[in-house]
Amino acid sequence: MPITAEHVGRTYPDAPVYEVSRAKIAEFARALGDDNPAYFADSPIAPPTFAAVIAAHAWEALFGDPDLGLALNRTVHADQSFVFHRPLAAGDDVVAKLTIEKVRNRGPLDIVTILVDLVVDGATACEARSTLMHTRETAHA
Repeated sequence: MPITAEHVGRTYPDAPVYEVSRAKIAEFARALGDDNPAYFADSPIAPPTFAAVIAAHAWEALFGDPDLGLALNRTVHADQSFVFHRPLAAGDDVVAKLTIEKVRNRGPLDIVTILVDLVVDGATACEARSTLMHTRETAHA
């Protein structure tokens, strides 16, 4: 069964807690080539796109849901946006909560918008929204 608008609103169990550390922040910043001192301070904050690393952990439940028929090898990450309520920082224990927000079907293409709330101490620190374009598997004659 392909993913449809009927799946909008579906939520998944929380991803395992992700502990943000000074080392992970520094490693990510170095990979970006970003030497902003805020990422290397005694109490560093994470670069904004670090949120994508944590959000991606929640995707495992989405791609593991047999009702949806999604396959990572037929998926393109088309768009990403973040709404920050506060920066992610070293010492944060982040829980990622995924919800399907929107589904559009165009021929063999499924366009799926997902929201991953990144929650720290019971409050959303960041909303990571992604649009995924997924090509359904076609039957071969």
